[in-house]
Amino acid sequence: MDKKEFWHLLDAAKAEAAGNQERQQQHLVARLTEREPEQIIEFECLLRQYIIEADDFTVMAAQKIIDGYVSDDSYLYFRCWLVGQGETVFANALRSPDTLADVVQEPYQDFEQLLYVATIAFAERTGQPEEDETFPRAQAEARGLDYGPGSVTKGEDWTDNQLPRMLPRLWKKFGA
Repeated sequence: MDKKEFWHLLDAAKAEAAGNQERQQQHLVARLTEREPEQIIEFECLLRQYIIEADDFTVMAAQKIIDGYVSDDSYLYFRCWLVGQGETVFANALRSPDTLADVVQEPYQDFEQLLYVATIAFAERTGQPEEDETFPRAQAEARGLDYGPGSVTKGEDWTDNQLPRMLPRLWKKFGA
């Protein structure tokens, strides 16, 4: 699976789900289950690459404004949500997180379920009920694709009083 296929799957799942993340997850699992196990592993690796790519202080600032707080888990799930919005929203947000003011309607955006898509699909496809070192998460971690605590956030940290100037459109919509 290449990046183009990855984004095609995500964009199609988002369109079919019409805003329902459970259906989006189910669609992704169903499409991945049709593929070879190696492609499911590649999906996991690409997902992790994009989650890591989105680990930037300006993205974190956007999440702080939208959700009102940031924690390790909420920041990870927010980045999952960002990937789940599809290639265009993701790319635009990385260039300028303030563009999320056009996308986000309500506070608290997360898509934790996206983290489990490849694992579920791999288990269904291979018939393996127990997760082991052959599963997508273990394979991705073996390649050094770890988004957990200890990963390095890019850019410059900020303080709360900088947020209105950093991301004025998001601040106007959610921070005021």
